[in-house]
Amino acid sequence: MRIVLGIFLLISTLLLFGEPFFNEEQSGHFADKSILPVPEPETGYSKKAIAWADSLLKKMSIDEKVGQLFMVSAYSNRDTAHEKEIADAIKNYHVGGLIFFQGGPVRQARLTNKYQEMAKVPLYIGMDAEWGLSMRIDSTVRYPKQMALGAVQNDTLIEKMGIHIAKECRRLGVHINFGPVADVNNNSANPVINIRSFGENKDKVVKKAIAYYKGMKKENVMACAKHFPGHGDTETDSHIGLPVINHSKERLDTLELFAFKKLFEAGIPSVMVGHMSIPSLDETPNLSSVFSKKIVTELMQQKMRFKGLVFTDALGMQGALTIYERGEVEVQAFLAGNDVLLCPDSLGLAFNAMKTAVIEGRISKERLEYSVKAILLQKYTSGLYKKQPIKETNLVADLNDNKHKAL
Repeated sequence: MRIVLGIFLLISTLLLFGEPFFNEEQSGHFADKSILPVPEPETGYSKKAIAWADSLLKKMSIDEKVGQLFMVSAYSNRDTAHEKEIADAIKNYHVGGLIFFQGGPVRQARLTNKYQEMAKVPLYIGMDAEWGLSMRIDSTVRYPKQMALGAVQNDTLIEKMGIHIAKECRRLGVHINFGPVADVNNNSANPVINIRSFGENKDKVVKKAIAYYKGMKKENVMACAKHFPGHGDTETDSHIGLPVINHSKERLDTLELFAFKKLFEAGIPSVMVGHMSIPSLDETPNLSSVFSKKIVTELMQQKMRFKGLVFTDALGMQGALTIYERGEVEVQAFLAGNDVLLCPDSLGLAFNAMKTAVIEGRISKERLEYSVKAILLQKYTSGLYKKQPIKETNLVADLNDNKHKAL
């Protein structure tokens, strides 16, 4: 009788609410065999955004959906062979975005306009602009690095800096600034984070990172907290090797993860997962956190309830190439819970491996479309539903506004 009553109550609940009260899927990005619905309008997306994303998604082929997951490295100081390579990535691999590195503003603007014109779906354009566009390109304002900002007593100035950097990004057609760095600088021997961190005090890191993020948000540039779950206490540069962090879960929870928790609560829209081996979170030897479902899905998305876009750190870095072969690297990163696959070592191998994984069922259609729709929704939010060519006239002057220099 009790069993019958239990079944009756469960069916009644499903009929009334559509799903059980305590559904494990509700706590994370996706469970093993099921996908969370993409957030509805009340969680921040307009009906127009959802309609735009749905209309594009319905028309996309498997190739186009797989392509949306990739952002590839682009330069404005290289030759025509590089331009052809990017054109090929857009036309044949349908990449979702570009991350620009070295060059100059006018050259980058011209190339961005050219590449956007080629793209069937508008391209997300990103840059590492932690201390402004000058981190990557010439002829732009150079703001202080984050450690210098750690000494600033008035965080309103940091928010203003976020506003100014975001205005410069928008003027150059850049939608994502891969910052702020949310790593706590708790190892003086750190070769890669160091002065890119706000400091060794976790509370200071949080306040200043949130101020920077709020500034960018006011100008509708996507901020990206990095490098989850915390790259501050490493002595290896993940560009050339895989750092190992031998701290307990308790220590990580109270220090390394603290800033990310607070940024998630503040609503930061995206996060970048770094290349680190953390045995207390995933005991698999030589495994970068980027490939760990325990870290990306179970810790970040389920336990910490992060709902935004998840970017990998660059997948061509040596910290990523420790276990899996090229191509399989991207499949494993996606299966771990990442949405955007940044800077693959070989786009052709990565694209074919991802497509094969979808066709063979290793990656379900629902899992693929979950991330593609999340990307499209953010593209709409960034204004990419309409073409906005970058105006080259007065570009350098606009990027060097006297008010920005004064700040």
